[in-house]
Amino acid sequence: MVKCRIWPGSPAPANIPRVYEDLRESESLVPDIVGVRFKRAGRIYYFDPAGLDLKVDDFVVVETSRGTEAGRVVIAPKQVQENEISEPLKPVIRRAESQDLHQQQFYKAREREALEKCEQRVAHYHLPMKLVGAEYNYDGSRLTFFFTAEGRVDFRELVKDLAGIFKTRIELRQIGVRDEAKMIGGLGRCGRQLCCSCFLGDFAAVSIRMAKDQDLPLNPMKISGICGRLLCCLGYENEQYCALKQGLPRLGEEIATLTGKGLVVGLNVLKETVTVELESKATLELSAEQVRLAAENAPTQPKARSSSGRGAVPGAMTGHGPKTPRS
Repeated sequence: MVKCRIWPGSPAPANIPRVYEDLRESESLVPDIVGVRFKRAGRIYYFDPAGLDLKVDDFVVVETSRGTEAGRVVIAPKQVQENEISEPLKPVIRRAESQDLHQQQFYKAREREALEKCEQRVAHYHLPMKLVGAEYNYDGSRLTFFFTAEGRVDFRELVKDLAGIFKTRIELRQIGVRDEAKMIGGLGRCGRQLCCSCFLGDFAAVSIRMAKDQDLPLNPMKISGICGRLLCCLGYENEQYCALKQGLPRLGEEIATLTGKGLVVGLNVLKETVTVELESKATLELSAEQVRLAAENAPTQPKARSSSGRGAVPGAMTGHGPKTPRS
């Protein structure tokens, strides 16, 4: 803690506010963290580097809620704000050695064989489940099978059977259709590999409103992925579309142009242009800047005053006939 003694009547040093500001910043920062990813397009998890000099692409062994795992460093050690950490960080156990990586590759090659054996046992028990993949941890102490099903499945007998076959800890995890597409992979409507299997760590929320904002056809066959859900890419440009649309008139809106009034019959959001149909049925393509300048230069219509006030418009209908004197 920094202590300052100020004598009575003397001015306070100018750097005191900066000293306390630096103290607040240092208190809000937590020790260095390191980002580790266990799959190619998996989520990034944060750990305490525990004083290790780690760099990007280094392999480390860490302790997770599912047990010991080996992962790759994707974010070098750095300091973050305390409010960005939701739970206490677990330390990195050690740097992965060549033996750990060879062991990981060995069990990785056995996953397909394990999946085939599990499929045979699932058929034996007539369980209503579809196996998607199998995954060993780096040292083979745990084997996880991923599956999809319409409802809950009682697989207790299956787990006992598999534990006897593979002689290791068995886990069965039910996943959704999006996670299934992420694990299997494939090609999307654009002809490229699925985003979720390439680089997406988390599934962001997408809605049909995003398709409307981007003027896409609301045909489920055209805005859905191979998982049957809305395309994840609908959210990539949605914010930009909404920002550009704020500077454009709406479809069907009547606007003023330099050649007269017209009706907006088309929008091109990316070009920031509108198609306007004039009263003469001719069409014009105007930029957003031209529409704005035309609106600023358009003459304003004078408003008629009420007949009860001074300076009423001559000939205005008031709805009352002339007063006649009483007899």
